[in-house]
Amino acid sequence: MDTVMLAVFAEQEELRSLRRHRSNLRNTTDIMELPDAEFIKNFRLNKEAFLYILGEITDEFPPQRQGALSVKEKLAACLRFFAEGSYQHGTGKDFDVAVAQPTFSKILSEILTVFERKMCPQWINIRMSNEEMRRAKRFFYEKSGIPGVIMCVDGTHIKIIPPNVNRNLFYNRKGFYSLNVMIMCDDTQRIRFVDAGYQGSNHDSHVWGLSSARRYMQQLHRNGDTNIKILGDAGYPSEPWLITPHRAPEDGSPESNFNRLHSVGRGIIERTIGVLKNRFRCILGARQLHYSPSKSSKIINVCCALHNLCLTYLNDDLQ
Repeated sequence: MDTVMLAVFAEQEELRSLRRHRSNLRNTTDIMELPDAEFIKNFRLNKEAFLYILGEITDEFPPQRQGALSVKEKLAACLRFFAEGSYQHGTGKDFDVAVAQPTFSKILSEILTVFERKMCPQWINIRMSNEEMRRAKRFFYEKSGIPGVIMCVDGTHIKIIPPNVNRNLFYNRKGFYSLNVMIMCDDTQRIRFVDAGYQGSNHDSHVWGLSSARRYMQQLHRNGDTNIKILGDAGYPSEPWLITPHRAPEDGSPESNFNRLHSVGRGIIERTIGVLKNRFRCILGARQLHYSPSKSSKIINVCCALHNLCLTYLNDDLQ
């Protein structure tokens, strides 16, 4: 047997050994046995939230084949990636998520599809109950003195790798490739709406003008709910339902004082976006998503839903 054939056999045996190692590692490592604090550090959710998600999505997957990854392992792998913020090489080599990079890529696509269909509609909802609206109006009035405010809106750029198609449309004014993501939150930092479908070159006002959130607010006013408003910065157009600051007011003027209070009330959306990115570091500003724009959009949507899950299950005091 020549040297080339020996090298091929050695490489194949090494791959088989690596697969056996990963399989044995998965079989001997149960993430539910991790201490609570370490579990949250790795996955950002506590065990109760993890089991809740697992119960919601398991039926969306076909029965597990012998030797295949379980839904629990797939969910853990993706949560670890969302939390860690590094490319999937790091996830694939982690002790508690023993999967190879190609396998993880397939798992991520599966989880994103199921999560967007099953979980995102449940956990991201622009419609607020009457009690939620009363609470929000009270909160924002105490902060800004502006009556009727129930939410705030802002845009944030999430870095992505240069796409293969229409890449110039994703190059933003800050000098990098991105998606311009519109996010709306209420008084508890719960994300009520997210639109991650626009290229980085789009202005905030353009994203807002085409959004279903704008149509929803417009419809409320047409139905007579004229005392329901949201706060946005100067990048948004002033509308009956969207309160923006005055442009270039004189120091000490009533308009200047209004802008100061408006900024205080609007600060919660900036904090919400900061918490979201620091919790799920795959979308943190210093990093970039190594996926297509459409897959990156799904990742952002899922992270927003997970953010709301954290508010519920971790009882975060974010105010």
